[in-house]
Amino acid sequence: MKTVKLALDWTPNINHIGFFVAQEKGFYQALDLQVQILDPFVDKYQTTPAKKVELGQADFALCPTESIISYRTKKEPFDLIAVAAILQNDLSAIVVEKNKGIHSPKDLDGKVYGSYNARYEEAIVMEMIRNDGGQGNMNVLHPEKLGIWNTLWNGNCDATWIFLNWEGIEAQKMPASFNYFKMADFGIPYSYSPVIAASEEKVSHKTDTYRAFMQATKKGYAFCQHQPDEAISILHKKRPENDAHIDLQQALAMSLQHFGGEKEWGMMEKKTIQKFVRWIKEKGLESTDISADDLYTNTCLID
Repeated sequence: MKTVKLALDWTPNINHIGFFVAQEKGFYQALDLQVQILDPFVDKYQTTPAKKVELGQADFALCPTESIISYRTKKEPFDLIAVAAILQNDLSAIVVEKNKGIHSPKDLDGKVYGSYNARYEEAIVMEMIRNDGGQGNMNVLHPEKLGIWNTLWNGNCDATWIFLNWEGIEAQKMPASFNYFKMADFGIPYSYSPVIAASEEKVSHKTDTYRAFMQATKKGYAFCQHQPDEAISILHKKRPENDAHIDLQQALAMSLQHFGGEKEWGMMEKKTIQKFVRWIKEKGLESTDISADDLYTNTCLID
């Protein structure tokens, strides 16, 4: 069997459910694949998922589109490319506690933002603040990545970036109330997140293997549409203990329509990526000449 390694962007959560279903139900094995799913908890996020692909420690990584841009434009570029989108629509948002008097992004001026320290992240949030009429002068904290969500509700920061279909579901069970600011509501044409990323060179050399991986993965996400209860029971066994209180049924219900149907799952549109690339360049966040065509391919999704 061919071994394929996938580096997750976070500890197992609802965005990953299709991988675990495909693994548990034997969809990968049926295509002669042995898939190893790498949890970032193992090394406490010392090496990012995309870096694991660059170092040859993984075939695929989950990351946001801006990571693709960052790897393509860094001092020593790496040919990272998006091969599928987990979500067809952006389900991320900036979250804040209501009782801190933050009613819209402009109120983040002078507040503390818990950052993942990604290359464009803080600049994106500052642009959101400016688009809402603020100055964009927030303070930044860089906690341990896997503990960032905790820094919000323990009071060490005032805002951070989350997924509404995971931390947002968890927040509904907390005693505090929260406000959520989505990129699109404040003039930021944010792109796909997370995407499945790989080395472009390896995509061309291992097309059959990578296509088989995507075919089985797509089947895993389709299974969630048709057999949600069984899919939830599979994820239940994989999620970390500190997420045991998150309502998986609610998380999946929010996610299903955004995973897309069997035909469109994973597919990416050039215009969506191009808008984000153009915005990043217009805002001076990136000066390198780069096109959306360099950042993604749907090749592995075509049967």
